[in-house]
Amino acid sequence: MARRAKGIGLLSGGLDSILAVKVLQDQQIDLVAITFATPFFGPAEGMAAGGMAGIETRAVDISEIHLEMLKHPRYGYGSRINPCIDCHGLMLREAAKVLAAEGADFLFTGEVLGQRPMSQRRDSLRSVEKLSGLTGRILRPLSAKLLPATVVEEEGLVDRSRLLDIQGRSRRRQRELAAKYGLKEYPQPGGGCLLTYEGFANRLRKLLEICPGASVEDVEVVKWGRAFLLPGDVICMVGRNEGDNRRLESLAGVRNIVLRTSDHPGPVCVILVLGGSFALETAGSLAASYSDAPQGTRVRIDWCGGGAAGNLLAESRPKEFFKGMLL
Repeated sequence: MARRAKGIGLLSGGLDSILAVKVLQDQQIDLVAITFATPFFGPAEGMAAGGMAGIETRAVDISEIHLEMLKHPRYGYGSRINPCIDCHGLMLREAAKVLAAEGADFLFTGEVLGQRPMSQRRDSLRSVEKLSGLTGRILRPLSAKLLPATVVEEEGLVDRSRLLDIQGRSRRRQRELAAKYGLKEYPQPGGGCLLTYEGFANRLRKLLEICPGASVEDVEVVKWGRAFLLPGDVICMVGRNEGDNRRLESLAGVRNIVLRTSDHPGPVCVILVLGGSFALETAGSLAASYSDAPQGTRVRIDWCGGGAAGNLLAESRPKEFFKGMLL
């Protein structure tokens, strides 16, 4: 009796990765899935997809190494600051560690040839394999018949004739497969990665320009609220709502400066102290101007951080005054 193959899958949370699991489950292959956590996309969608697919799914945090890769991607960025080829290669390298630990035979993904203009071209798939160090052992079940046979197909551990030949951006065949497998509610295609969003990409690019050694903690801070670039190349985040305020307070490190309005309801502001000076008075005026204080009011601002604390009076100005500082 031939032994059963074992595959380790990468679940992004989208329909394609769920369908890749289903196609392989039809061949009675042992499967385990992993999904990754970074500051730019999280494991929640992948874990939910694993539940839909009926597969054991594990979350792996690669935040630190992902940020370092992001700073100097070998294959560059997409339309924003998204290093898709390098990102996929990194995830496959990390998945390869799980493959080795589990004694599995291959990795698989839900990638579809030609679906994404940067990361799913034929040459891009080859580049990703090269980065992974697992050339010949990465299976794309949805497009396998259009790609060179993998080692596990050649060895007969996976039946190539039962794999698919989907390509391009149309979702028709995926919808048909979803109906075949009884998947009635599933994620719709769309960018789930913050690096593809213009507003966040702009502030992250500025953060890395000011501080090439920015940490994961710094990146987490710039995800919340409005971002302003103050004199001296200092970034200040201003909460938009109570959710932002709570996040900013919880994320501010000991070297950051946190400002709060004392006598009027207002936002939490966090100055990222990235090795340079910080514009405390301007940040105080931001806090006052985005508070409930009437324009022209002098507002008391309490601040703390960096081993110090104090207060100041700042005037509430029209928000248009700060428009040129918005990131």
